[in-house]
Amino acid sequence: MSLKQKLQDDLKQAIRDGDSNRKSTIRLALTAITNAEVQKRRELDEAETLAILSREAKQRRESVEEYRKAGRVDLVAQEEAELQILLSYMPAQMSRDEIVDRAREVIAEVGATSPAQMGAVMRRLMPALRGRADGRVVSEIVRDLLSG
Repeated sequence: MSLKQKLQDDLKQAIRDGDSNRKSTIRLALTAITNAEVQKRRELDEAETLAILSREAKQRRESVEEYRKAGRVDLVAQEEAELQILLSYMPAQMSRDEIVDRAREVIAEVGATSPAQMGAVMRRLMPALRGRADGRVVSEIVRDLLSG
């Protein structure tokens, strides 16, 4: 079963269960997927669908940060709940240690020795981690490893 089909089936179940938060989160994700399909004029493959979900999750993470800064605890809770729903459809997230290990491997492969070579490392690293790690965290780890 495709990821899109799973989302559609789960949307139907959320409607039956009366789970409004799950229903609205899945609807937003399906809308983003449909918009991307319309824009590309074809159905998305699993990797592209996963990329859309990753983007949606990233938006929720950024919203949580902004709401925390603004002191809006009610909205933080809502965004975190939506984030957890989105993450349930994505592959398991890598731990910080796993990201560090993979980053060290890529740094060795590329032969990077300074922060100026961070772009080359990120170009090799991110496709392997896409959907399983937050790009901002990966960038931070790579910068630390190349600086220290």
